[in-house]
Parts: sequence; structure tokens; C-alpha cells
Amino acid sequence: MKTLVLLSVLSPLVVLCLSATAEQKLRNCNEVRAAYSSKGFNVNDVPNKGVTGAPLKVCPQGFSCCTVEMEEKLSQQSHYEIKAPVSRLSTNLQSTFRQRHEHFDKFFRELLKNAELSLHSMFVRTYGMMYVQNADLFKNFFQGLTRYYSSGSSAVNLESMLSDFWADLLERMFRLVNVQYEFSDAYMECVSRHTEQLQPFGDLPRKIRIQLTRAFVAARTFVRGLNLLPEVVNKVSTVSASPGCVRAAMKMLYCPYCSGQVALKPCQNYCLNVLRGCLANQADLDTEWNNFLDAMLSLADRLDGPFNFESVVDPIDVKLSDAIMTMQENSMQVSQKVFHGCGQPKPSMAFRSKRSPKETSFTGRFRPYGPDARPTTAAGTSLDRLMSDVKKKLKHAKKFWSTLPDTVCTGERIAPGDDCWNGTAKSRYESVVIGNGLANQVSNPDVDVDITKPDIVIRSQIAVLKEMTSWIKAACSGNDISVENDEEASGGEESGSGCDSPSCDTDRDIYFSTPTNPVDPRVNLVHAESAGVALQGSMALALCGLALLFAHLR
Repeated sequence: MKTLVLLSVLSPLVVLCLSATAEQKLRNCNEVRAAYSSKGFNVNDVPNKGVTGAPLKVCPQGFSCCTVEMEEKLSQQSHYEIKAPVSRLSTNLQSTFRQRHEHFDKFFRELLKNAELSLHSMFVRTYGMMYVQNADLFKNFFQGLTRYYSSGSSAVNLESMLSDFWADLLERMFRLVNVQYEFSDAYMECVSRHTEQLQPFGDLPRKIRIQLTRAFVAARTFVRGLNLLPEVVNKVSTVSASPGCVRAAMKMLYCPYCSGQVALKPCQNYCLNVLRGCLANQADLDTEWNNFLDAMLSLADRLDGPFNFESVVDPIDVKLSDAIMTMQENSMQVSQKVFHGCGQPKPSMAFRSKRSPKETSFTGRFRPYGPDARPTTAAGTSLDRLMSDVKKKLKHAKKFWSTLPDTVCTGERIAPGDDCWNGTAKSRYESVVIGNGLANQVSNPDVDVDITKPDIVIRSQIAVLKEMTSWIKAACSGNDISVENDEEASGGEESGSGCDSPSCDTDRDIYFSTPTNPVDPRVNLVHAESAGVALQGSMALALCGLALLFAHLR
């Protein structure tokens, strides 16, 4: 009983002592002067003792160590301090994806350059002067691929570019394997018009087109996505804090100064409500941001698998050589079809040959680089290593905007438990933590947010992300829809997805149809048998001409 009486007497005394201590600090404002000065402000702004009746706009009026001028300066400081951690996190994110964009772009460009160098080196060694004299064809081929990678279908129609390449290659090879004949330009136009029907290179042009289209669309779209990430972050991070946010930040961070409690930190839930109010518009970016990242991860899987840029570009020299070999092996059948459809050409008076078919027969095959002889790209980096790294970064970036308040309101920025600033005093924060996003701020107890006025900059970036996501999803199917004026695909195969059905691989016996009003060269329809007889005696000469195209293999 005596103990209870003693406690009842001591408790008020303890409270009075604590109150007296706080009041003493408030009266002399010494700690406030030191803390205020440490922020870079003039210490003379702080009164030596607490003042009464200062018309403060944010902090509680009454007995205070703050003046109106101090409150204004501290409001500006709170604006900076609420923005600084968000800016730091945003800057780190921008830096991360700028580096990844640079790595991937450099890697893809070096792969293309090394593929061109590899083809040139091996074709010079394999085919000699005949390649050198026709090297411009392959140089233009790689220039077209590079331009498409850099600028897309607005600069290069990839399908048309590849069709022109095969038509040009056929024309050059057809002349060389039939050097015993003379061909007019009009005759060669007839040959070029029917390149696809003749299939002189077998099914390789179709397969190469599908592989290149898928790989290039995926690669350039992925690189564009990596480039877009830091651009979006940069634009969103420049959004200014609203007056309501600055007011709430001032109340949370510096109103404790005015009451003489300079070391008092805000309660965590109080901090969360303030930050969710300040970053309400940014949080609304999260849905499209996450959709975009999911699409990028799906495209990364494609690039790491069936649309692998490295596995398509690296052996392009071997694939083109295989196509040339196919033409060489099919030269007799191709010539027969051409002569049947475009007419029998005139013999060349200038052609003379003293070599036998045995001396000029082409028996070698193209020998590519061994694994150790291949040029390295991007300091020896491989695509799978780059992909493994960027996938981790993309996954880590998900929910970046909605988790910003939780990321900021941790550590030394808040006080654990109930010994914290709740906006009015050192006590428990009683309000419920509200959700993310603009719509939820209607019930925010600490920040005045106008939910009827979404931020224009952020809304525009939501639209940008949504559009890019649609491009990425299309790229996952091998389609490039990033340019509005691109030619519409004529069918499923032509859209970039390719024709993988067995019917695509069937060989057809092509016979050209005669136009209603034929133009030069006039199509001379001859019987297949007579055409074959006429050609049998000249095939040795055709092989001789082919030998002029290809140098002997060692």
C-alpha cells in the first residue's frame, strides 16, 4: 500500500521533470541553433529563446524556436531532402540500364562487323579473285543489315533487301556458269523476276530470311527497350513535388525542430503516408512499367533461345557459302529452266576454252573458322553472359515505383516503435497506412493530393511504355510493328514468323508463264527434251565458267 502511494507521488514528479527539461531546451533553443546551422543556414535566424505567437504556416503555432523565415527555409530544405533519396535511386537505375544498353548495342554491332570480316577473309581464301571482283555484293548485304539494325524498317525493308541480294547473286552466278552464252540486260531481268520460282539456292534464302528477320527484330527491339528504360526514369524523376507534398514533408522532417526536438525522427507509418502522397503519380506508372519489364524478359528468353542473334549472325558466312554451293550443284537444272522460260540465249563468240571438264570441276567445300579462330566480340563477352546479367537487373527493377516509399522510409530516416514524431508530438502514429497510387490519396491524412489532376509527364510516359510493350510483344513473334509506315505483311510467312510447315519445303518444277503481251526478250517456248539435248553438250563449258567464280580450295 505504501508502495502505491509512493508511486502516485513520484509519477507526476517525473513527468514534471521531463516537461521542465523539454521546456528548458525550448526556451534556450541552443540545440535548434546548432542543428539549423549544420544545414548551412545562418544561425542568427534562430531566436536565442523560444517565441510565442509566431504566425507559422505549417508547424504548430504557440511557443516555438521557429520563425516564419526559418519555416520557409526549412520547407525548401525538406523539399530537397524528400526528393534526394528518390533521385539517388532513380539515378542508380538509369546508370544500370544505360550500361546494359551500351553493352548490348556494342555486342550486336561487333557481331555484325566480325561476321563481315570473317566472310571476307574466308571467301578470299576460298574463292579468290572471283569473290574479290564481286565483293561489293556482300559488302552491300552487311551494310543493309547494319542499317536495319540501327534504324529499322523505316530505313531498310529487310525482306526486299534480301530478295534483291539473292536476285543479284543469281544474276552474277548465272552469267559465270553460262559464260558460253551472251545475255542482254532484258534477258537477265527475266531471270531475276523468277528467282523465287527457280529456287537456285534451294530453301536456304527462305530459312536465312526467317532467321535474320526474327533475330534482327528481336535484337534491335530489345536494345531500344534498354534505351527507353533510363529515358523514362529520367523524365519521371524530374517531376516536381506538389505544394501539398512540400508542406507535408516540412511538417514531418522539421516541425520537431520548432519544438526543440531536433533528434526526433518520424514514425515509419507516418513517413509511408507522406511518401505515398508525394509519389502518388509515380506509383501509377507501376502497372505499365511491370508489363514492359515482363515483355522485355520474354524477349530476352527469345534472344537467348530461338531468336538468338549470335547463332544467326556468327555463321552467316557458312550459310551463304552453302547457298552458293547449292547453286553450283543445281546449275544444270537452273539453266534448263531459265532457257525454257526466258528463251535460248545466243552463243558467245568471244568464249573459247581449251580446258576439259575434269580440269575445271569444282569439288571443294567451304571450310569455316574453327572455334578458336573466330574473332571475339565485346571483349570476349558472349550473349548468354549478357542475358544472364540483364535478366537479373530487369527482375530487380520490377515494382520500382510502388516500392519507393518503403525503400525511402527505412533505416536512419525513421524512428522505430512509438518514440517517434507523429506529426504533432512524440507519440504513436495512429492513422492507417493508405495504398499506393493517385486514387488512394483521397483518404491520405497527411498530404493534400488533388486526385482529379494526374501529372501530365507521368501519364505521357505511361503511354510510351504501353506502346513499347506492344512492339516488344510483336518482336517476340518475329514481327516489327515499330514504324507506322512499314509495308503490311502479305501473309503469315512474310510477316516474319516464317513458314515452318512441310508444304514450305516441297520442290516445285517451275515453268514460267508467258505474259499476254510479251516484251523483250520474247519468251521462246521450247520442248524440254530439245532444251535438254542442247544443253548436254554445253554443260562442260558451264562448269568451266563456274570454276572462274570459285578459286580452288587448298
